[in-house]
Amino acid sequence: MASPKKPFDVSAAWREARELAWSHRARLALGLVLMLVGQLAGLVLPASSKFLIDDVIGKRRAELLPMLALATGAATLVQAFTSFALSQVLGVAAQRAITDMRRRVQEHVTRLPVRSFDSTQTGVLISRIMNDAEGIRNLVGTGLVQLSGGLVTAAIALTLLFALNWRLTSITLFVLVAFGGAMALAFSRLRPLFRKRGQIQAEVTGRLTESLGGIRVVKAYTAEKREQLTFARGVHRLFRNVAQSITGVSTITAFSSVIVGTIGVIMTVIGGRAILAGTMTLGDFVMYVFFTGLMAAPLVQIASIGTQITEAFAGLDRIREILGTTTEGDEDGRLPVDGVAGDIAFEDVWFEYQEGVPVLRGVSFRSRAGSTTALVGSSGSGKSTLIGLIMAFHHPQKGHVVVDGMDLERLRLRDYRGHLGVVLQDNFLFDGTVADNIRFSRPDATPEQVREASAIAHCDEFVLGFPQGYDSIVGERGIRLSGGQRQRVAIARAILADPRILILDEATSSLDSESEALIQDGLNSLRRGRTTFVIAHRLSTIRSADQILVLEEGRIVERGTHHELLARHGRYRQLHDRQHKIESDRFINPGEDFTPEPERPLVPTPSDATVRADAM
Repeated sequence: MASPKKPFDVSAAWREARELAWSHRARLALGLVLMLVGQLAGLVLPASSKFLIDDVIGKRRAELLPMLALATGAATLVQAFTSFALSQVLGVAAQRAITDMRRRVQEHVTRLPVRSFDSTQTGVLISRIMNDAEGIRNLVGTGLVQLSGGLVTAAIALTLLFALNWRLTSITLFVLVAFGGAMALAFSRLRPLFRKRGQIQAEVTGRLTESLGGIRVVKAYTAEKREQLTFARGVHRLFRNVAQSITGVSTITAFSSVIVGTIGVIMTVIGGRAILAGTMTLGDFVMYVFFTGLMAAPLVQIASIGTQITEAFAGLDRIREILGTTTEGDEDGRLPVDGVAGDIAFEDVWFEYQEGVPVLRGVSFRSRAGSTTALVGSSGSGKSTLIGLIMAFHHPQKGHVVVDGMDLERLRLRDYRGHLGVVLQDNFLFDGTVADNIRFSRPDATPEQVREASAIAHCDEFVLGFPQGYDSIVGERGIRLSGGQRQRVAIARAILADPRILILDEATSSLDSESEALIQDGLNSLRRGRTTFVIAHRLSTIRSADQILVLEEGRIVERGTHHELLARHGRYRQLHDRQHKIESDRFINPGEDFTPEPERPLVPTPSDATVRADAM
């Protein structure tokens, strides 16, 4: 997002972690109980070692051997059961937490204003939703519970160690505390690396998504090598980050080995002298060694579990960053919209994408309910921006957009947009069937209603020629359809929505003259009784508009009907005459290729169904 970078806030990350853990407290509590039972069962073997050495072997008390074997066997079974149950309980909890977090982030992202998507790569947002949530498995999953259970076991073991030899335990504890402090310092240095890794991965994913989505442009301009180089640079940055992380974790692991070795030397020297002095038995010493391992294990585990938890905190911080971005508005404070008549008015509207560079300058007009308003002008004159304001994709810095006498900023966007029908210049289709894409604007529509809308948009002319008809797959972004076919499907989608406000942004730009004439009839019938806004490059398609607004440099320089504007011999007349001359030249010089893109037949192959089935 465009928001400035914030330093990692440890307190905020811990607060987020506590909230996350609290929301899954039942499973975490059960997991902690299972962990403690398993850890306590693990104390049986080191405790039995004293009796095995001092009593069974030292005092020849063979009658104790079956009891010790039975106790250790039973403890082993308990550990196996708790380990299995723990993975089931916490595994499900972790996956549920990941799913909830992904849903929460996706819901927030879809409510972001359009400008956020204009300034952020799609792949970055995908990475935020899918990858950053993965790390929380170590907070809700086994990582945090293992660490908590291990600390409880360490406390029990420490108590027993003090009872066995308080001098040796004091020295050992001092070494372990120093080790714990070093670990905390090390992970504070590693945390920025994990955060940076997520950022780099999001950037690489974003560029890769763009490159694959625009593969035809890449190949058309023989840019494969450039894209390969860009990707190679990105993954190399990721490699350097991972290599640094590995070096840090390896250093911690090596340091932990040194600490374990140091403790071993201390126990050998001090414990050996205690045995020789008679203050400790051999069984006491062996049991002491076992319990020391149980006490040191949680701190040694920091080298692995601590890394995972640190990475989870970094992911939580990135998630918190995107959840902190501003959405389109608090719908609770807005007025509900039960119905829309469609009376739209702009009152001295000023708008700018970049501060100090206005795109619309004091625009004022009114489109009465049921009327058609056409927008014409040079490229960059503000036509699409004006449409974006009507759709509430943007909000003016000054002035008001008024719908049926109410400021648009006071209306619930979801209710208001439910009365819009849109055909944009860039017609986006989803990877699904023709029927699914038409029904996208009205999911509950019947097949008969879909076919009726399709007939008005003249989709049936090519759809019925496909082997699978309306169940034919259109491919990603509708790639298996020609430009004209995609445009007709988009028009059918808008027709099916039965909107009160209809927006047509170059709705017939990808059609040949014959198809345009047919669809224009359908659009004319659709426009009746609806407030319609049309952006049209071909001025011949807007002759019947109730008013035409001519925009230049963000201002309305002319307004009126087609005939009124022609009679004024102003900017509209210039645009009209220039286009009329171009069209005349096309007619006089047919050798010039102005033929629109031919419509490619969509013929699904058997492999399509196979691939889709395999993907499931």
